[in-house]
Amino acid sequence: MIRGIHHVAISTPDLDRLLGFYRDLLGFEQVMNTGWPKGTEQIDRVLGLRGSSGRQAMLKAANVCIELFEFETPAPEPMDPQRPVCNHGHTHLCLDVVDIQAVYDKLVAAGTRFHAPPQDFGDIRATYGRDPDGNVFEIQEVMKKDDPIQIFS
Repeated sequence: MIRGIHHVAISTPDLDRLLGFYRDLLGFEQVMNTGWPKGTEQIDRVLGLRGSSGRQAMLKAANVCIELFEFETPAPEPMDPQRPVCNHGHTHLCLDVVDIQAVYDKLVAAGTRFHAPPQDFGDIRATYGRDPDGNVFEIQEVMKKDDPIQIFS
C-alpha cells in the first residue's frame, strides 16, 4: 500500500551549490549528509551502476524530502540547463507555499530565474523557476482551502 511520496532525488555537479539553494535559500532542513566510496557493491546494485562513488544529502520540508547526489564516479553527463519541460522524463518538483508573491520576490532577489511571474489560475497561483543547475521547480499557492488537491490543512 502506497502511503505517499517520500523524496525526490536530484543529481548535481555541485552538491554545496544546491544545498545553498534548497537548504539555505528555500529553508529545507538538512537531515542527512553522507557519501560512499567506489566499490560499495550494495549501493551499485541499487543504483544500477558499476564503480559508483559520491556524496549525498537529504533535505526535509513539511511532508517531502529532497535527496541530492554528487557523483564522483562514474563520470556523469551534464544536463542541458535549458532543457524544455516538454521533454520526456522528470519535468519539475512542485513546492506548496504560503504567500507565493513573497516567496517569488525573495527568490528573484537571490538571482533565481523564473519562466514568468506567478500566474493566477483561479484556485491556484503558480509559476516555474530553475534551480542553479537548471532543474525546473514550481512554486504554487492553493488559494481555495477546500480544494481537493490541498494537502495541507
